[in-house]
Amino acid sequence: MEKNAQPVRHIRFQASEQRFLLLLGDLLFAYLALFAALYIWALSDGSLHFSMQFLRERVPGWFYFLPLFWPLFLVELYDLSKAGDTRTTLKTVGLATLLAGGIYLMVYFILPRAAMPPRLGAAFFIILVGLFTLAWRLVQVRLFSAVSRQRRVIIVGAGKAGTALVDEITNQKVPPFNLLGLVDDDPEKQGTRISGSPILGNYAILNRLIEDLDVTDLILAISNKMNHGMFQSILLAQESGINLTTMSEAYEELTHRVPISLLESDWVIRAFLDKTPTGAFYRLLKRAMDVLGGLAGTIVLGLLYPLISAVIHMDSKGPAIYRQERLGLGGRPYMIYKFRTMKDSKDMAREGLVTATNDPRVTRVGKFLRRSHLDELPQMINVLRGEMSLVGPRSERTELVTVFQNIVPFYRARMLTKPGITGWAQINQPYAETIEETAIKLEYDLYYIQHANILMDFNILLRTFGAVFGFKGR
Repeated sequence: MEKNAQPVRHIRFQASEQRFLLLLGDLLFAYLALFAALYIWALSDGSLHFSMQFLRERVPGWFYFLPLFWPLFLVELYDLSKAGDTRTTLKTVGLATLLAGGIYLMVYFILPRAAMPPRLGAAFFIILVGLFTLAWRLVQVRLFSAVSRQRRVIIVGAGKAGTALVDEITNQKVPPFNLLGLVDDDPEKQGTRISGSPILGNYAILNRLIEDLDVTDLILAISNKMNHGMFQSILLAQESGINLTTMSEAYEELTHRVPISLLESDWVIRAFLDKTPTGAFYRLLKRAMDVLGGLAGTIVLGLLYPLISAVIHMDSKGPAIYRQERLGLGGRPYMIYKFRTMKDSKDMAREGLVTATNDPRVTRVGKFLRRSHLDELPQMINVLRGEMSLVGPRSERTELVTVFQNIVPFYRARMLTKPGITGWAQINQPYAETIEETAIKLEYDLYYIQHANILMDFNILLRTFGAVFGFKGR
């Protein structure tokens, strides 16, 4: 290679581009499964022939839209950290196929005979789309692993930020990239290791390391002031085609959380108060979704209320529904409605306190209501009143907010949006019993506030339904 020649760098897809390719592949194989199902259906019936006439006359138009709904059952596999894991892939595709089959059976028994969809075609489609998707996704797992190995990374900075990032990388089930090591200017750190990753040297040899180790990415995790030599080395690296990423960007990409313990004190002002986190169109769509969801939920509440109220009264004395003051958008108080799950009025008064695993205050019926999340159903009234949203951070009592905001950095920032019945934090870490777990939930909440969009809200709702059917409440 000539001295002034530019090294050829590996093509790197951004996370959003990788998710788009996954979606494209899922849709492609879903449509292949659809036409394969129609072909088998035509062959299985001696009176049918697979032809354009068959596709126009015997197959209803809505049937061709079925593949568009298939990715909704695979939402968990658009998380790149899970998409590269074989076990998660097998589990998610299997559950998606079973869920689609369950919906098929419900439609089969509920619809009148005259409105019955093509049964054989639908059955063949569900079986084949599961098999085709599984084959494609297992190939994708291999590709993900190969691409991850090609991304060769050095972390610049071995202080608090660099150490936290290495710990998160180590905790990943599937390595997101090939971490070669770290560089740092502290002489005492040279030759040491952080969670198994070596300190390779200081800024003076950074560019030589990049060339010798064929580095593709640098992650900047410098906690203190950057010296001039390090600054020059990083600029030279960027000029040579190296991808530069900040520690906070890498942390969010890996964990889908905001690293609150590593942020500066004015971060909340720069991140939220000097710009609108979400646009007016998103807020309009979100409110429309809340109204529709709130109406549907209120209807379900009306149908189930007599039964749930009766079993609550049979199990313990006290009202079926209790009210409690919570803090909502902007810290404004409002009254939340829930089915009572604890034994008496004293327990109800203390129910806003953190609920422990196997909490003795919870009744037998209350355990079922919590595990099925049916205790949250009366909050649909709060959603219709505009005090809550279907999706958002969990609301808390005033006394808990007072405690947490004095201990957990940026805790009050979660009130920059409406509280929700479900949320990004709830589906990723459902319960918090300690301050450390509360801080992690806040990191998820702040990530949601920064990145919220209608597709993310829909993703959260679908994953919440999975948690409900799986009885993952407490």
